[in-house]
Parts: sequence; structure tokens; C-alpha cells
Amino acid sequence: MTIDNRAISVSLVILATIAVFYVLVVGQAFLVPLAVAVMVWYVINALSRTFARAIPLFEKPNWITLILALISIGLFFGFAINMVSDNITAVRAAAPEYKANFDQMLIKLGADSRFDLLPNVKQMVSRIEIAPLISTLASTFTGMIGNISLVLFYVMFMLLEQGTFQKKIAAIFPDRYRRHSIMSILSHAQEDIQTYLWIKTVTSSLTGIISYGVLKWVGVDFAGFWAFTIFMLNYIPTIGSIIATLFPAILALIQFDTFTQFFIVLAGVGAIQVAVGNFLEPRLMGNSLNVSPFVVMMSLTLWGSIWGIAGMFLSVPITVMMLIVFAHFEKTRYIAILLSGDGSLKFAEVNGELAGMEQANSDSRNTA
Repeated sequence: MTIDNRAISVSLVILATIAVFYVLVVGQAFLVPLAVAVMVWYVINALSRTFARAIPLFEKPNWITLILALISIGLFFGFAINMVSDNITAVRAAAPEYKANFDQMLIKLGADSRFDLLPNVKQMVSRIEIAPLISTLASTFTGMIGNISLVLFYVMFMLLEQGTFQKKIAAIFPDRYRRHSIMSILSHAQEDIQTYLWIKTVTSSLTGIISYGVLKWVGVDFAGFWAFTIFMLNYIPTIGSIIATLFPAILALIQFDTFTQFFIVLAGVGAIQVAVGNFLEPRLMGNSLNVSPFVVMMSLTLWGSIWGIAGMFLSVPITVMMLIVFAHFEKTRYIAILLSGDGSLKFAEVNGELAGMEQANSDSRNTA
């Protein structure tokens, strides 16, 4: 009987997993804007909290700091939409010229006897199509802009509902222990995701701004557009930073038809990525995120295959939320340990407190 129960449980878990992935794939058009809206909502609340700390008049976030955060986010979205819209047509129009420069460079490369030992490399490089690559990037940004109105619509209702959220939780979970457990999960998830997104936004902005200075100094076309691309790609763990370094360097190569600007951009943007990503960002993050780097890469691959580029952006916040949820339940805590970076869970004190509360509730019920 026990074996049958275990078989049924395993079967139910497999069926539930298949159902979840089916819903994630089929409902992509609805779920991706909703997930992005949740992340934007987190950033708004994190920014509101930052304003409360920065302004001496406020002890904690309130409606004034929330309005300041909304204005800041609105200005950012307005800047992004205008900048991408103004540059996207020009970038597409310049693609044939870049392709001509790239082909000319390959001809010179083939005529140079010093590169006779690299036929495979030259053959591989000659197959690179510049125009479709730029068009794909432009189409991606266009699609993101097209979903902004829906995302902002979701965010507006989340902000209107967040004031009554605790009352709803209290009504749904009248038991004090279960209510405290749910609120603990939500509180830790909100705190960690807000911290991650806020620090990632600050470091990505810093990387984009400094990279803009390098690209402008070298004379790369549409430096603002490529700096914004660097800013966005830095939200994708590891792979995004690599692409954000290589992409503007390749564009410099095909624009100038020489290697000098290519190496300057590659070294300059690469040094910025290393300095911010390997030194500044870990110092700011501290121990707030204890997620295994291998798990981050696996999550990046998984969510990228399900939701494409949007899934890559959302992979780390989703993984952090899963780790927090798994850590709060004894039966799934081993999964949280596997997902963590060093096997330690910072929720141990909370879990101990909840266990004590559960014991107290049980004792009071027995006494009654």
C-alpha cells in the first residue's frame, strides 16, 4: 500500500510538472508581461524605499516616495521608448553599409598571407550575416516596447492592490502560524528580489553610462543605442555580459574596417564589465543572494528555452523565489539546499521561530 501511494505521488508530481510547463509555454503571451510587471513593481517599491532612506523627512516608504519612484520609472520608460524609436530605423538603414564594410574586411583578410593558416576561421566568419542580426535585435526591442503598455497596466493595478494585500492574507489564513509562515515567505521573496533588481539596475546603468563614454570617444555610430543595449543585456546573467562586450566591439570592427577601434572597444567595455560585474556588484549584493552559479546557468537555459529572451531576464528572480519557497517547507528544504550556493539557508532562524510558534499553537490546542 505504501508503494502504491508513493507511485501515485510520483505520478501526480510528474503530471503536475508537465501541466505547469504546458501552461508556461501556451500562456507565454499573457504570463511574460505579467512576470515583467511583477519585476517592475518590485523595482518601484525598491526605489520608493531608497527615496525614504535618502530623504531625512521620511522614516519609511509612503505615498510621496511612491510617487517619486513612479515619476522616475516613467521618465526611464519615456527615455527608452524615444531613444529606441529614434535609432531603430537608422540602425536598420546602416546595416547594408556595415555588411559591405564587413565583406571588404574579409577580402583584405583573405589577401593577407599572414592569415593563410586560418581557413576554417575565415570560412566561419564569412557566414555571419550582419543585417539579419541587427534586424533581430531591433525587432526584440520593438516587441518589448509594444508590451510596455500592458506591463504598465498590470503594474498600476498591483500598486492599487498592495495596500490591502495583508488584509487579504489575514482573511485567507486565520490561523496565526500559517499566516505568519506565508507572510514570511512573501517578505523574504520581496526583500531579496527587490535587492537583486535594484542593485542590478544600478550596476547595469553604471555599465551602460561608462560604456557610452567609451563608444562616443571611439566614434561608434549610435552610441546611445548600443549603450542602452549593454544596459539591457546586463540583466541576463553571465551570457548577457559577454554579448554586451562582443556586440559593440564587432559593430566597431565592421563600421571602421580596422582592428584598432575594435580592440579599443573590446578592451574598454570588457574592463568595465569585469570591474562592475566582478568587484562592485558582488560587494553591493553581499550575501543577499545565496544561489549556486551552476543553478543560475541552468535556470538561464531553462527559462530562455521556455520564454526566450524575456525568460533569460527573469531567470534569476524566479530562481530566488523558488529557493525561498522551498526553504520554508521541511519536505522541500533539501531542494533549496541544492539550489543554494554553499548549502546554508538564511531562513533557518525564521523556520525555527515558526516551528516554535507551531509548537505553542499545538500546546494551546491540547490544553483547551
